[in-house]
Amino acid sequence: MNSVAAPVIPRLEHTGRVTQARVVLSEWTKLRSVRSTLWSLGVAVLLTVGLPLLIATIRTTRAHPDRHGPSPLEIASAGVNISQLAIAVLGVLLITGEYSTGMIRATFTAVPTRLPVLWAKIGVYAVVSFVLMLPCVVIGFFGSQAILAHKNLGQISFSHPGVARTVIGGAVYLMLIGVFALALGAIVRSTAGGISAFAAIFFVIPPLLNILPSSWNNAIAPWIPDSAARAIFQLTHDAHSLSPAGGLAIFLAYIAAAVAVAAILLVRRDT
Repeated sequence: MNSVAAPVIPRLEHTGRVTQARVVLSEWTKLRSVRSTLWSLGVAVLLTVGLPLLIATIRTTRAHPDRHGPSPLEIASAGVNISQLAIAVLGVLLITGEYSTGMIRATFTAVPTRLPVLWAKIGVYAVVSFVLMLPCVVIGFFGSQAILAHKNLGQISFSHPGVARTVIGGAVYLMLIGVFALALGAIVRSTAGGISAFAAIFFVIPPLLNILPSSWNNAIAPWIPDSAARAIFQLTHDAHSLSPAGGLAIFLAYIAAAVAVAAILLVRRDT
């Protein structure tokens, strides 16, 4: 019998070295090529800009506008409170989507140390979400204030003390929410599990604290992730809430803990 020679695969003249910059480029390519990115970020943009304009328009079109309703700044930040869910869902999907399709195996084959993948995902999503959300929050603020100005409904100036910090803080809040959700997704490796964990932390636990005695609620509530994160873009603070800097520090500690757990599990677990 004649033996058939195995085909010889020629060696590449140049093989690329895995660097953090190349991993970042790879993650950026993934992010912009996935359909869920367009939908999630599109919804976030629509809510962040559109909801303040809608609420302001409804107030001005009433025959007798309620001057004791939400403050102008609450109207301007209404979109941030809702669009956080779209940002969080995409953050979870960025890593759980690869686990569900099995693409994570190819990713870790190309980057066997694994951790550069996590750093790249966090960095890319943090930059993209902040760069996209900042102009949306600013547009939502100025647009809603312009609408309220037609009927002199107490619009507030951007130069008013604390307003600029609050508006920019809304974009920082959304960026950090996305990073936290991404870390949760890396921990549980399940889209449903990651979204459920985020919803429990930000939408279930805060209302449940209301069943506690008021003294307990006042002592615990400011330190949970939801309250700490919201302190970043709140204009006013009372004795039972953290300062913007304090809220930012506490929420960054929660993010650091979640990312640390995700990093440890990423290295130790099988794909």
